[in-house]
Amino acid sequence: MNLFYGATTLTNRSRGTINSMKPIVQVSLDLTDINEALEMAHIAMRAGVDWLEAGTPFIIAEGMHGVRALRAEFPNTPIVADLKTMDGGYLEAQMMAQAGATHVVVMARAHPETIKCVVQAGKDFGIKVMGDNLGCPDMVQGARELADLGCDMVIHHIGFDERRGIAATGVRAPNPMDQLREVVDAVNVPVQAVGGLTLEQAIACPSYGAPLVVIGAPLAIDADSFSRGAGNVEEVLRKICEKVHAFGDVPVKGEK
Repeated sequence: MNLFYGATTLTNRSRGTINSMKPIVQVSLDLTDINEALEMAHIAMRAGVDWLEAGTPFIIAEGMHGVRALRAEFPNTPIVADLKTMDGGYLEAQMMAQAGATHVVVMARAHPETIKCVVQAGKDFGIKVMGDNLGCPDMVQGARELADLGCDMVIHHIGFDERRGIAATGVRAPNPMDQLREVVDAVNVPVQAVGGLTLEQAIACPSYGAPLVVIGAPLAIDADSFSRGAGNVEEVLRKICEKVHAFGDVPVKGEK
């Protein structure tokens, strides 16, 4: 298995040809307690999850120590460090790579020079860079700029506060599915949709051309307390993994 993509075929990306990627299930460990995070990670791996994400609350709480603990526990599993980098990009990516992360996240609203620094660190330390378009005035253009600057993957992301704040006014909150097809068509790298998805929507992402499926709140994580969710999480995760993995290869295409 490729540590970055899982079992995939991604070829001739720079030529703009149509490539394919087997869908990936990633679980977001948005937890603040390292023992809970490790327990949740074991549940996820037993259920068939492909990637583990050291979520932002986990990184704030546990830092490099937490990422090192995940790497020690799961030596062959891709680990995404959701840094949400806005500045100091090279150093942050370097630190997480040295702690054992295989992927780091940089924000589209960071200065382009910061994104370039993270991309360079990715090359220097052998990790992949995921660019996150959260908060962009034009989400499609934000995704396109991330890909153009060299990000290996794009996260199409509607933020937690954004969704809740808008919904509190009585207006329908935006959903990543609203523009997912447009984002997929705008870039030549794999896309992940994040933010307020139902389980059915998350499972449907590969049918939109987005092979990276992330599962977090409300299934695995209580969004208000950042603790493990209730219920038979392992069984639900297993069913999600079975459905996503059964989809087959997802074309990854773009304009370039």
